[in-house]
Amino acid sequence: MTEPSNLIIIMSDQHTQTVSGCYGHDIVRTPHLDRLAAGGARFENAYTPCPVCVPARGAFATGKQVHKLGYWDNATAFDGSDPSWHSLLRDRGHQTVSIGKLHFHSDQDDNGFSDEQIGMHIVGGKGDLLGLIRDEDMPKRGASWKMAGMAGPGESMYTRYDRDIASAAISWLYEEAPKYTDKPWVLFVSFVAPHFPLTAPAEHFYHYYNQDLPGPKLYELRDKPIHPYIDDYRNTFAYDEFFKTPEDVKRAQAGYLGLISFMDEQVGNVLAALEKSGLSPTTRIAYTSDHGDNMGNRGMWGKSVMYEEAVAVPMIVSGSGITPGSVIKTPCTILDLYPFIIDCAGERDAETVGSEHSQISVSDLINAEAPDKVAFSEYHGMGSKTSAYMVRKGPHKLVYYADYPAQYFNLDEDPEEIDDRIDDPAAQTAIEEMKAELFAICDPHETDRRAKADQIVKIAENGGKKAIIERGDLGFSVPPGVEPMFD
Repeated sequence: MTEPSNLIIIMSDQHTQTVSGCYGHDIVRTPHLDRLAAGGARFENAYTPCPVCVPARGAFATGKQVHKLGYWDNATAFDGSDPSWHSLLRDRGHQTVSIGKLHFHSDQDDNGFSDEQIGMHIVGGKGDLLGLIRDEDMPKRGASWKMAGMAGPGESMYTRYDRDIASAAISWLYEEAPKYTDKPWVLFVSFVAPHFPLTAPAEHFYHYYNQDLPGPKLYELRDKPIHPYIDDYRNTFAYDEFFKTPEDVKRAQAGYLGLISFMDEQVGNVLAALEKSGLSPTTRIAYTSDHGDNMGNRGMWGKSVMYEEAVAVPMIVSGSGITPGSVIKTPCTILDLYPFIIDCAGERDAETVGSEHSQISVSDLINAEAPDKVAFSEYHGMGSKTSAYMVRKGPHKLVYYADYPAQYFNLDEDPEEIDDRIDDPAAQTAIEEMKAELFAICDPHETDRRAKADQIVKIAENGGKKAIIERGDLGFSVPPGVEPMFD
């Protein structure tokens, strides 16, 4: 059991696991995350419960998998009606404070925090209605041009928002945290970077743009069929159609890397305030991201697929009781932070972590108490005609689609996922074992039907398919106080 302590949870948005110095990237600069990892535990095979924002964040709040909640897509958001770690701890007298992006339904709901500052939520309480349309006639996304068109140096609404988030977190640590000494508090600091638009502050953008950058992996396949699920996504989110030259690609790469370094800088500012305020000895820290980014690999940008770039995320914990420099190889997900959060508050019992929570605390993973753990992720949203599921156990990774052929990778032998071995006779035993693990978690076909049935109802509630298409495509959510613009 983790000894009680204060806890800061820092979450970024769309940070691919391997694009950090502490995860072995030899170009990106992330000195503050690297220092955090050196002083704590780094999880080498951590995953998102869903490779898109809204479902992943609803699952993180509740500690439950997406199919147990019905937060299928970016139009079906957490609204406070399900118990969350923040509501349960708040109701037991702990300060649970959120600063920054939540991507919940609305700030008019009781989202379970003692204090919620500058929260960003789905637009108009409706979010991405286009993502509900998952039939054979999925509309092409009109805002796809923004990926290439906005890549470059400068400030965006997101970088300005992230600076405000860091500033508010620093103020809270200096002014509010010292008031709460009777019970441990939890501060959730949630940045938007490196989520697109790929507009990075100039000092970070040019650090990468002014050097040679290797091109995206398998970019030569951008116009070739790969897998029907991948082809569906690339045809709906046609981001790469707007990358006309290698220079366009490089600007996007420099923007993404620059935003990671910018985000790391904001993390460093918050951690410096924690230390200067004298709260470091009594505070643990957890860093993670809601999902990753395809970064142009295979001609894909954004997320929504089950390749490692989109589904694997960084996860680091540091503080008392955690051996510095620990590296945990057991597959896990960010939902395994849920019992850790509860433990840090000293509130673990049947109400806070009940039988419906299938997670194992990261504390137990650090102690090697779950070597055979299976990591699970699922997707039922925008750009997909059929649900996708991932199960990872040891080196084995199965990607299962309700209506398409499955994919299988041995990540020890093929970490870049170049060789799909689903038809390899030598892999069939492992594939059948991974299928059994998947069906022990959920029935993928029943879950696919249930998600689509819920989405059909929601389409009708919003005026039907034609009205939703006419509403247009926003491209990405906007911070509080910014007017959304649809394409």
